[in-house]
Parts: sequence; structure tokens; C-alpha cells
Amino acid sequence: MGDGCCSTQLIDGDGVYNVSGMENFLKTVKLGEYGLSYAVVSIMGPQSSGKSTLLNHLFHTNFREMDAFEGRSQTTKGIWMARCVDIEPCTIIMDMEGSDGRERGEDDTAFEKQSALFALAVSNIVLINMWCHDIGREQAANKPLLKTVFQVMMRLFSPRKTTLLFVIRDKTKTPLKSLEPILREDIQKIWHSVQKPLEHKNTTLSEFFNVEVVALSSFEEKEEQFKDQVANLRQRFFHSIAPGGLAGDRRGVIPASGFSFSAQQIWKVIKENKDLDLPAHKVMVATVRCEEIANEKIASFADNEEWRHLEEAVQNGIVPGFGKKLSSILENCLIGYDMEAVYFDDSVRTSKRRQLESKLLQFVQPAYHSMLGHLRSKALEDFKARFEKALESGEGFAAAANDCTQSLMLAFNEGCKDASIEQAAWDSSKVREKFSRDIDAYVTSIRMAKLYELMSLYEKKLTKALSEPVEAMLDAASDDTWPSIRRLFQRELKTVLSDFALTLSLFNIDQTTVKKLLAKLEGYARSVVESKAREEAGRALMHMKDRFLTLFSRDSDSMPRLWTGKEDIKAITKVARLASLKLLSVIAAIRLDEHKDNIENTLQLALVDVPNSSTSNRSIQSFDPLASNMWEDVSSTRTLITPVQCKSLWRQLKAGTEYTVTQAIAAQEANKRNNNWLPPPWAIAVMLILGFNEFMTLLRNPLYLVVIFVAYLLGTALWVQLNISGEFRNGALSGILSLSTKFLPTVMNLLKKLADMGHRPTAQDTRRNPELDSNSFPNGVNSTSTSLAASSNKTSSNSAAASSNVTSSLTQRAE
Repeated sequence: MGDGCCSTQLIDGDGVYNVSGMENFLKTVKLGEYGLSYAVVSIMGPQSSGKSTLLNHLFHTNFREMDAFEGRSQTTKGIWMARCVDIEPCTIIMDMEGSDGRERGEDDTAFEKQSALFALAVSNIVLINMWCHDIGREQAANKPLLKTVFQVMMRLFSPRKTTLLFVIRDKTKTPLKSLEPILREDIQKIWHSVQKPLEHKNTTLSEFFNVEVVALSSFEEKEEQFKDQVANLRQRFFHSIAPGGLAGDRRGVIPASGFSFSAQQIWKVIKENKDLDLPAHKVMVATVRCEEIANEKIASFADNEEWRHLEEAVQNGIVPGFGKKLSSILENCLIGYDMEAVYFDDSVRTSKRRQLESKLLQFVQPAYHSMLGHLRSKALEDFKARFEKALESGEGFAAAANDCTQSLMLAFNEGCKDASIEQAAWDSSKVREKFSRDIDAYVTSIRMAKLYELMSLYEKKLTKALSEPVEAMLDAASDDTWPSIRRLFQRELKTVLSDFALTLSLFNIDQTTVKKLLAKLEGYARSVVESKAREEAGRALMHMKDRFLTLFSRDSDSMPRLWTGKEDIKAITKVARLASLKLLSVIAAIRLDEHKDNIENTLQLALVDVPNSSTSNRSIQSFDPLASNMWEDVSSTRTLITPVQCKSLWRQLKAGTEYTVTQAIAAQEANKRNNNWLPPPWAIAVMLILGFNEFMTLLRNPLYLVVIFVAYLLGTALWVQLNISGEFRNGALSGILSLSTKFLPTVMNLLKKLADMGHRPTAQDTRRNPELDSNSFPNGVNSTSTSLAASSNKTSSNSAAASSNVTSSLTQRAE
């Protein structure tokens, strides 16, 4: 008896609440696990009236009992509590300090009222222990205490039915059915005498109290009978919380987990002598306890292994079934809260549950956002890969972008749905919008890159189609040059723009952008022609010189000219210069827009058709049409060579070609001189008349003829060796100077050859027949002359380079 009851002093005699003792008691009996399935029974009555003895026998507790042999004195001080053994539901017993004790004195009744008020506030069943012979008395029957209890109940403002079980001790021969009406009548009188609040003025006793009366025999005189009666009474406490039981009214019951805090707060309010508002106290207890439960669930959720693994996994990547897994963890946590807080005030419990749910969702929201971020990144990467693959397979850009966007957006929505949490009404539309913006930005960047590639491709086509042909046309420079360039430009541009527009139709671009791109490509084509024209204009002087030299140095059959003396160098020069002027007029301006201009006539008038400067009115200067930086009717953007620059180029052309013309004239005169080397006929006649005697002398002496013949051979050899005709072709002075340097080496070479030939005869040759020697003389002479000719050719070839260098140098110095 008493094992497992865990008796503990809840409030000591000085009114100090034992917080640690209460917590230990609750942990030991595990009261928090019972929810609302528990009952609290307290007992009040006079001191030494056998309250502790009754509780120990009724509930098998081990409260301290009074020892009758030591005298009658105060046994229980303050309020003690214990658990009833072997009764369901869990029943907590509170043994109250007796009233009307001499230890506290006559005036110190505050603790009696406080303890009675405390018992009434926390108990479902209040046992009022009283002696049978005190029924009908005023003080001994605890009527003042009952009056105080009833007045407190009136301040609770809401009906809360508590069972008042009057236990009549040491019952006499008077039947219980006679005692009970008297007791109930006294109680009814007390109820009517209590001053009630206005709202409870007509409230009956039965709305606040369930009055029960039971009688017990004397423990000392009829102990066995007493124990049997107590055992019968004990049966009434089994299932006491069931409807109709002693504690069947469960209104305002504090859940077991909040009992300690509730009891502590009630005693605190009572000690501070405040009015006890039970409903407000109930809300306060529910608020504190639900907050504690919610905080415990948050801490438990943070330490949950499954949640930790899930959180760690979602930081590293996508977690399949993330929403279901997290929803299950959250649901278990909320279910745990509901199970522990189910008995507290409904509004408070619901409010705190919402707060708990909100805090839990805030706690898991970063993981949810990480999951959405991974989904968005993965979907974007998949989109890029699929889009690139579609483009590589030849699918149209717009069609590929549309198909990939729809499929990946659908997959992303499925991923968001899989990641959604049942407890949260989070809207993932912003993430979808961001994903859509990412796709649009990527498609736009790829479109821009593709358009740039296409633009570069078609620009290369235009460059290839226009650059070289335009260069060739400008180099040819005729009246049809710019019309041909325009026809080429329009033809190639039309072809390229048509292909480009067809390609752009695959990109689903608005017409404004298409027009801008086509205009840009057209502008590029124009810039190719213009840049090539400017490039050729920068080489205008070179082209003019080439044109002049081509026409001046070659005939109509493109054969090199030989200045034989029959050519009209002046006319040829004029034609070549007019062709160069024509080229200058062609490349002086850009004519892609068919604008008419007067550049060619202006140049011809100013540079070719110049009036004779030796006229009598030389001092009168006419207007110079080239003294300007602008052409008439030609804009500055179309101008390639200004009038002033044209005049300068013409002057440079004339200066650069003057030497060529002079050389042609000199070559023509030299050719004429070479062709007229014989003296005039009259000189020949005079020589014949005056040289008749010498001629006859030669006829009379043939030896002179031999000498003359030999001299002729030597002179011929020197003529060929020295290349006299070639030397004098460049002028008399240069020919004389060149021959003076070559004459002596050539003569010495001939003499050496003759000396070598004279030392070659052998002994066999001396024994030969003189007739053979004489017969072979002519051959010897021929071989000698042949050798002399070969030697002369070699010498002339060796000295030709030196003589030509000297001649050129002297000619340049002379000029």
C-alpha cells in the first residue's frame, strides 16, 4: 500500500509552491501522456478529522496520518499530492491542510481560504470530510468555508460543475436518508445567502456543483465495516471521467501536460489576492503550454535525421519526391503537436498550430527555394542542350525554340509540382517567370549570335561578289564603268537579300527588325563598293601611270612599240594622257545612285583644252574650275578625289611620264641616225673624182689590196667587238665616252690572240710541204678572222654591261 503513489508536498505551510517537486512528480507518474484522461481529487475538512486516513484507505496513498497516542495536533501542513494506485483513469490526490486548527489561530484563516480556493480551481472532485454529529451546527459543519467556496465560484463567470462529495464520518444510528436532506438543505441555504454577480443572480446550485453524500462508519470502532464501505466508495472513482461519473463534466479541464503550469499560476493569482478568472486562466495556460509544445516540435524537427539528410541532399542537387518527403516530415511534426495539444483551448491550440506551421515552413523555405533553383538550373541546361541539338539537326530556329520551350516548361512545372509542399501555399509563379525569362534571354542571345553569323556570312558573300569585280571595272575605267558597277551591285544585292530574307523567316522576327537587318546588309554592300572605290582612288596616280605606259609603250595589238622614226609620239602621248584623264574622272566620285555630274568635261577643259599661255593677254587669268574642294552637283560623301587633288595628280602624271616620252624621242632620233650612216651621194661623187689616182694605184699594186683587206678584217673585228653602232644609239657623247674605255682592252685582247696563234707550230709542221703551207694560208686567214670575230663578240659582251652603266650614269648627269 502506497507503493508508486509518489507523494510530494506541492505547497508548504508558508504557501511556497514547490516547482521542482511538482516537475519531478509529473515526470515520475508521466502525467503528460494522459491528455485529458485524468482526474484531480482533493479533500478539505477540519483538522484531525481523519482526512489523510480516509485518502490512504480510499486511494492507497501514503499520506502521513495522525498518531492518536501522541495527542491530537496538526499532521498535514500545506498541500500534499500523490497518485492513486490501481485506478483508471489516472487520478491525482491532494491532501489539504485541515481548517480550524489551533496552530494557525483564530484570526489566521487566510491560508484556509486560499487552499480551499486552490482545491476548487484545480480539482474535479472535492471531498468534504465532516463528522456526523456536526450536521446541523453552524461552525463545525464548515459552513463559513463552504460560503467562501460558493462566493469564489461566482467569480468564475462561467459554469464549471465540480462534484462536492460530502463524506459523513462516524455515522450514528440516524439513517443516511434522514441526514442527507438536512445537509442538502443547509447547502441550499448557503447558496442562497451568497451574494451573486448579476449574470448569475438566478443561477441554480446544480449548474456549478454536483452534490453527493456518503456516510462511513467509525474507523476506530468499526474498522472492518469502515474498510468495506471505503472499498465500495473506491469503486465509484473507477472511470470517474466517463459521462455520469463523479468527474464526468470535462468543461475547462486543463490537459495533463499543462497541469503543473496551471496549478502554479492559479496559486500565484490566489496568493496575490486577485480575482480568479478561470476562462482567462485556461486561455493563458493553453497559450503557454501550446507555445512550449510548438517550440519542442520545432527543436525536434531541427534534429530530425530524415530532415537533415533531405536538407543536405537538396543543397547538392535535385531530390526526387522532395515535396512528398518534406510534407510527410512536417505532417508528422504537426500531428505530434496535435496529439499533445488536443486538450487545450481550441482557439489557442489552432492559433499556435498555425504559428508552428508558419515557423516550420519558414524553417524549410530555404531548402524549397534551393530545390526550385536546382530545378530551374537543370531545366535551363536541358533546354540549352536540346535546343542546340535541334538546331544542329537542321530544325528551324523559331520552331526549335518553341518546341523546346514548351517541353522544358512542362517538365519544369512537373518538377515544381513534385517539389511543392502540402502544408504551404507557396506560389512558384515567380520562379516560372524567371525560368521563362532565362529561356527568352538565352534564345535571344543565340538568335543574336546566329544572326551575327548569318550577317557575317552574307557580308562575306557580298564582299566576294563585289570587291574584285569592282576593282577590275575601276581599273578598266571607261564610260560604262559605273553603270556596270551599278548593275553588278543591284544584281548581287538582290540575290543576297532574297536569300537572307528567306533565312530570316525561320527566326520568327518582327518585320521591323527584318527591315533593319536587310537595310544594314544593303548598307554593307554599298560600303564594300565605296571602300573599294576609295581604295582605288588612293592608288589613282599609279593607275594613271599604268594606263599611260600601257597605251604609250604598246600598240593596238598590245605589242611593244619600236621607235623606228615613223611613229607620231606627240599624238600617242596625247591619247595615253587622255586615257589617264578618263580613268581619273571615273574614280574621282562614287556614282552608285545614277547622279549626273560634269567631272570629265571639267577635267578635260581644265587640264587638256588649255589655251596657249604665250598669247598677248597672258596677264589676264581665266577662272580655274579645279581651284575648289568640291565638285559641282557632287556631295562630299560621294567625292573620292577633289578637284584640287585631281589637278595635283595630273601634274604628277605629266612629270612622271616626261622622262618616258623623252626617251622615246631620243630612241627615235638615234634610230634615224643609225639608218643614215652612209655619206650623201654628192660626197660619194667627190670622193670618186678626187680618189681616182689612188684607185688606179691600188690596181697597179695588188699588195695594197691585201693590206687593205687585212685592215678591213681588223676594223670589222673591232667594230663588232666594240659594238660601235649600239654605243652611238644613245647619243654621240655617251658613245665616245663608252668607246674610250673599251678600245684599249679590246685591241690588247686581239693582239694577244694573234700572238698565241703564232707560237702553236710543231716539228711535224716544219717538215710539211711548203706547198701545203702555202695552200692552207687562206684557211689560216679565215680561221684567224673567225677567232677574231669570236673574241670580238666575247669582248663586246663583257664590256657591253660596263659601257651601258657608264652611259646611263653620264646621261643622267647630263640631264
